Amino acid sequence: MAFGMFIWVLGIIAFLWVVADIIKYQKKMDSMHKILWIVAAFFFSIITAIVYYFVVKK
Repeated sequence: MAFGMFIWVLGIIAFLWVVADIIKYQKKMDSMHKILWIVAAFFFSIITAIVYYFVVKK
C-alpha cells in the first residue's frame, strides 16, 4: 500500500516537473513537440520524465 502511494506521488511530481520545464524553459521547442511531451508525461509520467531528462535537458 505504501509503495503504491509512493509510486503514485512520484508519478505526479514527474508529470508536473516535465510540464513546468516545458512551459518555463523550452521557448524554442515547437508547439507540437511540447504537446507530445505533455501527453506522454500524462500517460507515462516517470518513464517520460527520465527520457525527457536525457533527451531534452542533456
